[in-house]
Amino acid sequence: MNEIKNCPSLLLEGCDTYSTKAIKELFDGMVVSHILDFNIDEFRSNSNIIDAMHRISVSGVQEKFPAVIEQGKIRLSHNEERSTYILKPAPWDHTLIARKQIPANEHLTMQIAAQVYGILIAANGLCFTNDGQAVYITKRFDISADGTKLPMEDFAVVVGRNEQTDGIHFKYSGSYEDIATALRKNVSAWMVDMERFFELVIFNYIYANGDDHLKNFSLIRQGQDYRLAPAYDLLNTSLHVNSDDFALDGGLSDIVEKSDVYDRTGHPCRIDFERFGYQIGLVKSRIKRILDKYMQLPDTTIHLVEHSFLDDKMKRNYLRIVNERIARFKRQSE
Repeated sequence: MNEIKNCPSLLLEGCDTYSTKAIKELFDGMVVSHILDFNIDEFRSNSNIIDAMHRISVSGVQEKFPAVIEQGKIRLSHNEERSTYILKPAPWDHTLIARKQIPANEHLTMQIAAQVYGILIAANGLCFTNDGQAVYITKRFDISADGTKLPMEDFAVVVGRNEQTDGIHFKYSGSYEDIATALRKNVSAWMVDMERFFELVIFNYIYANGDDHLKNFSLIRQGQDYRLAPAYDLLNTSLHVNSDDFALDGGLSDIVEKSDVYDRTGHPCRIDFERFGYQIGLVKSRIKRILDKYMQLPDTTIHLVEHSFLDDKMKRNYLRIVNERIARFKRQSE
């Protein structure tokens, strides 16, 4: 087990476990060990645990394991027990480049979204097995303080995509304008959440999340109204696979005219996102305010990358990829 020098949640310096602030945000004030009592390979082979995984991910494709906190320890939840956390170890797929660093990548990308850009996210961190394997942990925002589950639907459901009618790749079908249209129809305070959605699309492009599909955006009911759920599953996928600019096969929009840069290179630039913003109903000043935030690499991003749990090579690659995306974004269209 490597020595912990930074908070495994907020990446604050000088912490050998979760910081006081992280304890409050991630664990509701409970002091929790960052070391798991079980080994990843052991619980993967346990049939009861596999059943537990399927309760979180119906398809069983994603490795998401339900968990709770008990007596200062993170443990897997029992069959009839309401989980309040989700654990995501490194994927089983050995064809993925540097697969064991995927939990640290997701953790870092989520923290950058929140700490650098003010994006509302699911509280998260890392925990570790005794042999040093990092496991991503995230707090379930769909579980209220009294343990009841809040109604929540991902946008595959909201826009009506499913495997029966749209094939096995249904979650990649459509465009981001489809999500925006559905958001406007289903959220009374749609303008506020439309800005949040717009910034998420830009963030995912700049930080190379090529898996931002329909199921990675959701609506959640708060009181009597539905709102855009906090961001989750943010990941720099280019570190592990050759990913596209966008997960959805329709890109930003099926009808918005592409810039000459986009037509020539196959990659969008700032004006393409401006046009997308207008198309989904945002005003010019708000579009500009959001886009301006992504014109350069913030020092705070560099700081978080340097203090993350990625290895040194992956840290360099992470920053290189983001710098390349920013350079694409800043290109001038004729």
